[in-house]
Amino acid sequence: MEDQQPSVNGNGNNNNNKKESSGGAEERPVRVYADGIYDLFHFGHARALEQAKKLFPNTYLLVGCCNDELTHKYKGKTVMNEKERYESLRHCRWVDEVIPNAPWVLTMEFLDKHQIDYVAHDSLPYADASGAGKDVYEFVKSIGKFKETKRTDGISTSDIIMRILKDYNQYVMRNLDRGYTRKDLGVSYVKEKRLRVNMGLKKLRERVKKQQEKVGEKIQTVAKTARIHRNEWVENADRLVAGFLEMFEEGCHKMGRAIQIF
Repeated sequence: MEDQQPSVNGNGNNNNNKKESSGGAEERPVRVYADGIYDLFHFGHARALEQAKKLFPNTYLLVGCCNDELTHKYKGKTVMNEKERYESLRHCRWVDEVIPNAPWVLTMEFLDKHQIDYVAHDSLPYADASGAGKDVYEFVKSIGKFKETKRTDGISTSDIIMRILKDYNQYVMRNLDRGYTRKDLGVSYVKEKRLRVNMGLKKLRERVKKQQEKVGEKIQTVAKTARIHRNEWVENADRLVAGFLEMFEEGCHKMGRAIQIF
């Protein structure tokens, strides 16, 4: 099922395998091929393609993407359909050409047809679900046409799906609030009502918590103000007592002098 659709480069122009060098002679770019499913295209995909693009000073990057039939057969259901996945790749700045309906396992015939010099992928062995071999990239590794790229830790299509599943109820309620029906989301009537009740209780708890925090802040403000007033009273009392003692001592001194004169 190779190339049932025409390949298109990233900027929509016809393929150009020649490039003028500084000396004026035509120099063929190194044609590097990367492939995958690219479901829910993310920055981990983009970084891998960037590495492939930068393998050589003059690289023409072809990216193969398997269609829905092959992917669902060997890997499982995707979130995005094949057209959406192809289009995501076409908008990646590192991609020169997208090859739709890419084969699951590469052959010499495919490499020759697209004039592929090297295949770029991370070095982990990928089990060949089609049964053609132990590793999908076993053949290109054996003929010295494999170039390694590094995976980006912490991001993958599976990770993104897991995040959604973890907060499934919140995402369902968000979409219900945005106008989607329970049928659109595949949610039963009972499930929808249960979610609405639970989300209502959650919002109520959040409001109560905010009120508690506000009351707590007011109590702290009152207590702080009371401490300030108490400190001011103590300071004023000290000044009053000190002033009284001064006046008392001065009065006693004057009285003593008057008695002496008398």
